[in-house]
Amino acid sequence: MNGADEEEPKIGSGMRLLKIAAVVMGVLIIAGTTTLVVLIARRLGVSSPPPPVSAAKLGEPAGSRIVAMARVPNGLALALHGGGEADRVVVIDPATGRVLLRIALTR
Repeated sequence: MNGADEEEPKIGSGMRLLKIAAVVMGVLIIAGTTTLVVLIARRLGVSSPPPPVSAAKLGEPAGSRIVAMARVPNGLALALHGGGEADRVVVIDPATGRVLLRIALTR
């Protein structure tokens, strides 16, 4: 048998498109995985807010009681009663424990 008589099988256009599609999908898988890893790493690297202060010195007289508290944009508002003074509101910064504002309530 002569080698010239044998024909090499030709790659059809369908097979060529299949190879191109496989390469494109491989690139998309690698790009998607890389994006996912980067996003997870960024979210894990976000620093948490500072821990709250465990104790704050309000400088209020003995016998004062906290009767209500509410969160305000810049801190924590405490409604105080007793201690020989008029009712009052004290706003503190929860991150530092520092008193930001004092408001005396009169009748």
